[in-house]
Amino acid sequence: MDTFDLIRRYQLLGLRFDRIEEGFVDAFTGDPALRAAVDDEPAPHPAELARSAAALRAEVLAATDLAQRRRDFIAAHLRALECSARKFAGERIGFVDEVEAYFDVRIGLGDPDRYREAHRTLDEVLDGEGSVEQRLQAFRAADEIPPERLTECVHAFSSALRDKVRTIYPLPEQETVDYQVVTDKPWSGFNYYLGGFTSTVAINADLKQRMANLPHLIAHEAYPGHHTEHCRKESGLVAAGEDEQTLFLVNTPQCLMAEGLADLALQAVVGPGWGAWAREIFADLGLRFAGEQAERIADASAQLIGVRQDAALMLHDRGRSEDDVAAFLQRWTLVTPDRARQQLRFLTSPLWRAYISTYVEGYRLLGAWLADRPEWVDGTERFGRLLDEPLLPSHLRAELAAV
Repeated sequence: MDTFDLIRRYQLLGLRFDRIEEGFVDAFTGDPALRAAVDDEPAPHPAELARSAAALRAEVLAATDLAQRRRDFIAAHLRALECSARKFAGERIGFVDEVEAYFDVRIGLGDPDRYREAHRTLDEVLDGEGSVEQRLQAFRAADEIPPERLTECVHAFSSALRDKVRTIYPLPEQETVDYQVVTDKPWSGFNYYLGGFTSTVAINADLKQRMANLPHLIAHEAYPGHHTEHCRKESGLVAAGEDEQTLFLVNTPQCLMAEGLADLALQAVVGPGWGAWAREIFADLGLRFAGEQAERIADASAQLIGVRQDAALMLHDRGRSEDDVAAFLQRWTLVTPDRARQQLRFLTSPLWRAYISTYVEGYRLLGAWLADRPEWVDGTERFGRLLDEPLLPSHLRAELAAV
């Protein structure tokens, strides 16, 4: 079997999903002629795509001339594509099974006792009077970045984090990120990787960006998150001929790996004390930021990460109404009704409804893998593997089981 032909067929198949659902191809930096060829084809039928994905997966698993890690990677993504195609064809698939096929994880409801404990911690950390919800919303309101200062703040943190990242994880000299402020989106920020070590990062101004969130957002989308990962894989894996890495598809295992990496990005390059570090950067901009308190609030709030996945399960697995789920989100994440509805908008999007699990399970799995490493493995080296290797959730689970 010709490896080049096999990878080309995988790329073409993935690109065809964008003809069914625009945005399914998050990034493609391979041969432009492949995309042009797909654009010139008749619109594909989802059932045919499902059959093609299953058949190609069987070929990949039998391809003895392809390295095992490449077989694992491509086969896992073809399994996800087959499930997406079956969904597009109208087949009913249970939500838990759908998430497992997409992301190589099995999900379940979280523990409300952990959420209550997080609320108790927030009660201790937050100043002022009133309920925990009222005090947290007051903190968030005081923490908002003036809209006219947002661009300036974004560039300040991008520069600071870029300097840190480049000393630890070298990047091509020409790499660059262009930031744009947008509105009317279901997410807080989004990285559009354009290839050639260039990204556009869109930041949603509708969400009233806060000082406590901005360092995480820039780390997540750019340094050392999505942009850095794309650059490192392009200069490493793609340059070595692993062209399957030129294709980044929604609702596949690589999304869980990428989102988990990105959510842990600030921890990886700044670590504990990031609040004090950010406070100094904001001070240089003439803004007052309660960094240490914000860090403690963030640590407690991280225990609530499972709430949004619970909400998705309530909607898509338990048949609960949108009003019930919005109330659940508001209660446990301590957000305003408007913000709860914004979160619900993401969970009800046809393309993104399962995607919340990439953040929840990615944060849990990659966080455990980074922490529970052999004593001789350095943390910087461990995070670098996420940036450079085509790892899957199953690979990380196997390594954790072997520790």
